[in-house]
Amino acid sequence: MGPSGCGKSTLARCIAGLDTLDAGDIRCDGRFVSDRRGRDRQRYRNQVQLIFQDSAAALNPRFTALDVITEPMVVQGVGTGGERRSRAIELMHLVGLDAERLHMHPNEFSGGERQRLAIARALSLSPRVLIFDEAFSGLDIDARRRLIGLLHDLQATHGLTYLCISHDRDLLAEFASEIVVMHEGHVERSVVPVDDALVPMRVPA
Repeated sequence: MGPSGCGKSTLARCIAGLDTLDAGDIRCDGRFVSDRRGRDRQRYRNQVQLIFQDSAAALNPRFTALDVITEPMVVQGVGTGGERRSRAIELMHLVGLDAERLHMHPNEFSGGERQRLAIARALSLSPRVLIFDEAFSGLDIDARRRLIGLLHDLQATHGLTYLCISHDRDLLAEFASEIVVMHEGHVERSVVPVDDALVPMRVPA
């Protein structure tokens, strides 16, 4: 968390391998992300998926839900048409959407349902990390609570790691195991939620 313009989204894009660092390093499994090349870099990028704030803008309005979910698999040449459809049905069920709605377009889903659709799309390549860039800010309290419950369930069953960017202190206290506060591109402090308090942690040098 941190004020607008402090570098949260830029850091997320660097972690996802979409932007290049100006300084410092990012490591995954003990390896520098900047050292990955070619297919190895693409495999890494498949393992880290971004989910954005405005699901309506992030999802192609001309696509059906089936197209939305299977597009990453099509781009990466994963599976046959039948296998991709089966995977889409599986993911619709996994995120709590009726698979009979695969033929529907994004504008026929509610805001919370579109975020579930975006999560299904992100899960299509079986990633290890999901990054949520203000992905909860446009949802009402009930939709947000249901979505967070879904994410906790997915984490428990699939061993996912989440990185959540938000201005909402209450959301992060509920959702996160550790909170990093940024200021002007630097980590200002790290805190861990305990009950309703945010307890400071030592920031690594």
